[in-house]
Amino acid sequence: MKKRNIQLIILFASLSLAGIILTQLFWMKNVYRLKEEQLDGRTDVALRRIVTELMVTRNDTMMARMMQFGTTCYHEPITLMEVLDIPLLDSLVRAEFSWMEFPRDYAYGIFHRKDGRVIYSPGGAYKEELLHTRNAVSMECLCKSDPCMLGVYIPGRQGMILQQILIWLVLSVLFLLVLAGAIFFSIHSVFQQNRLSQMKTDFVNNMTHEFKTPIATISLASEMLLKSQIHESPEKTKRYASIIFDENLRLKHQVEQVLKVAILDKGEFMLKYIELDVHEVLREVIKNFSLIMKEREGRFRTCMHARQHQLQADRSHFISIIDNLIDNAIKYSPGSPEVTISTANENDGILISVADKGMGISTENQRNIFRRFYRVHTGNIHNIKGFGLGLFYVKTMVEAHGGSVSMSSELNKGSRFDLFFPFDHVKVHPNENEEKKVNHEDTAG
Repeated sequence: MKKRNIQLIILFASLSLAGIILTQLFWMKNVYRLKEEQLDGRTDVALRRIVTELMVTRNDTMMARMMQFGTTCYHEPITLMEVLDIPLLDSLVRAEFSWMEFPRDYAYGIFHRKDGRVIYSPGGAYKEELLHTRNAVSMECLCKSDPCMLGVYIPGRQGMILQQILIWLVLSVLFLLVLAGAIFFSIHSVFQQNRLSQMKTDFVNNMTHEFKTPIATISLASEMLLKSQIHESPEKTKRYASIIFDENLRLKHQVEQVLKVAILDKGEFMLKYIELDVHEVLREVIKNFSLIMKEREGRFRTCMHARQHQLQADRSHFISIIDNLIDNAIKYSPGSPEVTISTANENDGILISVADKGMGISTENQRNIFRRFYRVHTGNIHNIKGFGLGLFYVKTMVEAHGGSVSMSSELNKGSRFDLFFPFDHVKVHPNENEEKKVNHEDTAG
């Protein structure tokens, strides 16, 4: 997928997610406002019922007195407290607000809003809040000469409202997180697929380049052998035949490297466990690289400190593991390579380390170094030969043996690879071959 298309997908997905979040916030705000209006409406209705009940009770009392004493005993009250039945007010408030699930410490009272004076408030709490409450009704119908307000203050009203919509709020956040995670995963998958596609393209380019050189050399040598004058010189014939033989071996080795990936991708492979002397195998591998190190004027350093160095392992794969690490150490060491190979016993196993003083690996590349087809770019893609399969193979096969691999590296200072093989991963008798089927899903990591 083209980079521009990926950027457009990310842009549209991000805008869509932002739009959904803003829309959800808008609706949640409206729901909160609606719940707040419903709470205010129910509270105001309850306060009006209280005032109405007080007015009805006052009128009944006044009518009874007029029938008993006549109109001469009636006089307009000067203050509200002259006609207010406090015990009745308290009982009405408790009755009205009991079903509304108010907090226990809610406060109600009678006050003058204009002059900021509270006339009555049981408990005396939240007087200042009562003067500015949004839930208050007029009591002027009880006493016109002393217009007062009956109000209630509800502490933590926002918490009450949020508690009512909590489940919808949680579900909205949960669904948004799931959606955001799905979008992020999709974008991440697109990048992964794009990166894998690029790595495969680089692999094909590298493979083509690696194959072209020996094929071209074989073609030229064969063409020379077809010339009649070459047959007159046995030495030239032998030299050109030797070139064809060597290049053919080179092609065979490269094809085997590619086939390794096919074997690992297949999902299952066979390991033949035998008892190995790790130190002996390491010396054998080092000897195989001695000619290359001599040509590069490099040197090996060995620190074989492991006292127990007998290990149950597949000899062929074990040699290939060490071979890959040493080969990389030499290839990525400019100038004269210096490679240190050491062993030590640790945690009922053996730790094998391969260290170099080469160009090192950046932190960004270290995260991908064990991935299939991945190669550290060093400028020209063909200046260091390889398919990007070696370390992927190393990690897979070490884990297939029940071990682990780790690395530490610093640019321009070198790299160190540590391989750990446990002794008790498989138990076989010495010199006895045992085949063990290993599922790649458990070892590829």
